[in-house]
Amino acid sequence: MVLNVTIFGELVFYSMFIVGALSYYLGRRKTSKPKLAALVGVLLCITPPLNLAYLVVLSIKNDIVLDSETDNAS
Repeated sequence: MVLNVTIFGELVFYSMFIVGALSYYLGRRKTSKPKLAALVGVLLCITPPLNLAYLVVLSIKNDIVLDSETDNAS
């Protein structure tokens, strides 16, 4: 079985954009530091199963409550 390193490199390269964008989107809703969440997602693209697990964990996490939302509710 021949493993082509070029195909793996392209998979990692394109998944960095997709997972980075999804991590930033989920990070805005679920964490207080969305840029850090996106960076972690991009770095985990080096090993493809970890980036999918990271997205699952990030999507399961509860949404954060902003201070402005609590002021408007009362």
